[in-house]
Amino acid sequence: MQAHPLRLSSGDDLRVALEDLLRQRKWLAAFVIQGIGSLSIAQLRFAGNEDPTELRDDLEILTLAGSISSDGAHLHMSVADPRGRVFGGHVTRGCTVRTTAEILLALLPEHRFSREYDSSSGFMELVIRDKPPMG
Repeated sequence: MQAHPLRLSSGDDLRVALEDLLRQRKWLAAFVIQGIGSLSIAQLRFAGNEDPTELRDDLEILTLAGSISSDGAHLHMSVADPRGRVFGGHVTRGCTVRTTAEILLALLPEHRFSREYDSSSGFMELVIRDKPPMG
């Protein structure tokens, strides 16, 4: 496992930035261990809902965790609004960094992640494979 710290800047789309980073660097498997920072917009899909809920405010990222593969991310996040109310759910595109987001990725160079349809859950689920040896 290799640790890779990352800082996103104001205006970045949190999910898009993470997915793009993996594709650009040709990393095949990573976990977001933790993330902190702030958002001006959070797009969170709450359990049991098909569509995300948009939160617009000065939001603090309390937790961010999940897996990332070359074909997408599965991220969960909790955020607090200025009144201390906490919301959490599945991270969708459109989460806009307000000032900064500090994220720690764990790269797993011996593995290859993909997301494949699972008929038992009805969702695209994580599939973990060993990365074939070079040569």
